[in-house]
Amino acid sequence: MKLAIVRQTYNPNGGAERFVSRALNVLAQDRELDVTLIARQWENAAGWHTLTVNPPFRNRQAREAGFAQEAARHFSAFDLVQSHERIPGASVFRAGDGVHATWLEQYNRILPPLKRWAQSFSAYHRYILQAERDMFTHPALRNVICNSVMVRDDIARRFGLGPEQLTVIYNGVDTSVFHPSVRENNLRDTLGIPQNAPVLAYVGSGFTRKGVSVALNAVAAHPDVWLLIAGRDKQARKFIAQAERLGIAGRVKFLGPVDNILQVYGTADALILPTLYDPFPNVCVEALACGLPLMTSHQCGAAEWIKEGENGWVRDALDVAGYQQAISQWLAGRVAGQDYAANARRTAEPYTLERMASELQSLYRNLLGS
Repeated sequence: MKLAIVRQTYNPNGGAERFVSRALNVLAQDRELDVTLIARQWENAAGWHTLTVNPPFRNRQAREAGFAQEAARHFSAFDLVQSHERIPGASVFRAGDGVHATWLEQYNRILPPLKRWAQSFSAYHRYILQAERDMFTHPALRNVICNSVMVRDDIARRFGLGPEQLTVIYNGVDTSVFHPSVRENNLRDTLGIPQNAPVLAYVGSGFTRKGVSVALNAVAAHPDVWLLIAGRDKQARKFIAQAERLGIAGRVKFLGPVDNILQVYGTADALILPTLYDPFPNVCVEALACGLPLMTSHQCGAAEWIKEGENGWVRDALDVAGYQQAISQWLAGRVAGQDYAANARRTAEPYTLERMASELQSLYRNLLGS
């Protein structure tokens, strides 16, 4: 079976790209699959073919449209095309980035009125919204892979797809690598963090979208809690200044992009991600697999896995008081001997890379009638 996977670029800090890398690595081991990646640029191939499609760059909208047009020209050469981009004509779409219309609605919650008004006239957003609608209503589309029930239900509501067209396949994780044993290799001594101090970790790029400001305000109410912030953001200085204004700069560590994310998980006791919108971040399943309970938002697909007070807490993305309360409950549970690490690990353990690959392969075979 000739399978094409479509994703524009590789970013080692990007959750969607990490999913594609993991999927490629496991699917390439299937001798019944001939896998080709269609991309503008990617990491080195290992077991699959790479078809480079890289139209000249003029602006963001032209880049999206140019890649979509050039990539679509190759679709007929494959039995199945699984696109991770909003390109009409693919047989399978993985909605790893969720629904753009929903993201804009959530983002508008934090924009001042003038910027909301200006955004409504954005040519780029209008292009993405139209491409999204064209893709979901295209007759070639046979199935949408959703990485959460949240995304599945949103697509069904907005675009009228039936349950037979929507398949939930959660992100897989290497549970032998992402494991509670990461605590044996941590950064506490390097960062000057007391060994017994409670530490929260935030992991991800795009600090505004993923709630770094809310996390800082939540931590400010708890003088013994430290916060690690791992990821890239062009406006990082703004959040560093916020930590200084709040008087918590001494116990907030901005790490920037981190090569070995396992050390961050090994240093922390819990993950905090008050994200405005995230279909299902890889960092959530990674952190849970490492034994970190999760504090996240209702707008995050990983909230589906959370049992309040057992393996995490779920609040609205902008509910600072709610996250302050969640941290209080977490601290009290630690004192009482609550085994958050074991509960978190049990949550993620079933979601292996092998399970993800098996579910993908089963879907492909069903679509091809074999």
